[in-house]
Formats: sequence, structure tokens, C-alpha cells
Amino acid sequence: MPALMINKVRTDEKVLAITFDDGPNALYTPQVLEILQKANAKATFYMIGEQMERCPKLVKRAAELGHEIGNHTYTHPKLTELSHEKCVEEITKTELLIERLTGEKPASFRPPFLDFDHVTETALQGKGYSHLIGALNLGARDWEQPGVNHILEETRSVLSNGAIILFHDGYGDRSQTLEAISRLIPQWIAEGWKLVTISELLKLAK
Repeated sequence: MPALMINKVRTDEKVLAITFDDGPNALYTPQVLEILQKANAKATFYMIGEQMERCPKLVKRAAELGHEIGNHTYTHPKLTELSHEKCVEEITKTELLIERLTGEKPASFRPPFLDFDHVTETALQGKGYSHLIGALNLGARDWEQPGVNHILEETRSVLSNGAIILFHDGYGDRSQTLEAISRLIPQWIAEGWKLVTISELLKLAK
């Protein structure tokens, strides 16, 4: 059974899953955590193993605050350029690190660059991951720093029940992302949206 890339789930509930890739980052991740905490919102962080080694306390802090830590490989490679063995190594090394730092095995996986093929799928299935986690707001391209207004408009345009939203808290200048989420998250909460983790969202799927 091939892994499915999930960008949203079907649900009647007014819920969103906001996700952050490529952290943890010593400068930006604490600010993201603060914005989420003020709004009493939960998120899923798809963390890179190498970055976790550099900032283990941030991994623990995010988990303690009730956020979910997802697997985003150890070195952020294009998995389609790796052998099956190397794919498994990237997934396993990060999985073990997350489990060691948080006490829990990651329940979901997002491939770097959302890049995958049958080799990736086979490796993931062997590790027990049944889905690949994508996102609806790829047009926001926050990783390219396209401007705060662009990030806001593109993200708002895909807002719907069960949507998975993607931002980045690692690698490069993430000030535009911080500005965008500092506006979006309080607005969403005020409008009655509930921000949940990926695992919580998947349980709500119809």
C-alpha cells in the first residue's frame, strides 16, 4: 500500500494543523513557541536530526509544551537521490533521537522538499509510517522570504476545515514567517479555529 501525501483531512470541525519545518533553531524556534503559547495553540514541528543535536533543550521544551515532534530526516536530503539503505538510515537516526529527547517515537513524517518516490515509500512503510504529511499553503513559500503580505494572502486563501499549514522555523532568516504567524494565529483563534497537532488532526478524519 503506497504512502499517501496528506494536505488536509475531511472533517466538519473548525480545526487546522499548523506545522513548522527545519528546526529547531536557537533564534526563531523560541519565538514561535512563545507565539503559540500566548494563543494556547498547538503545532507540529518537523525537526531535522542535525539541528536537534545542536538544540536538544528546544526539542524537549517544544514537547513539554504539548507540541508534536515529527520526523524530517537527519540531514534534510532529497530522499529520491538516496538508496533504500540511506533512506532508512536518515529516518531511523532521527526517530531514535526524537524518542531519546522526548520519550516518544514520532508518529508522522514529512519528506524534505516534499520529495519522495517508491523507494522512499518502501523505507517509510518499513518504519511504520503510513502517511506522508504535506500542506495546502505551498504557494506561500515562506522559505523564500517572498514578503509577509504574500505569506498571509496565500495562507488565508487555502483556509478550510482540516487544512495542514506549512511554515519554517529553521535555516535562514525567518523574520517574515514570525511576523506572519504573529498575525495569523491570534486571528484564527479569534475566529474560532482550533489549532491541533497532526496526530490530533488525523484522528478527526471522516
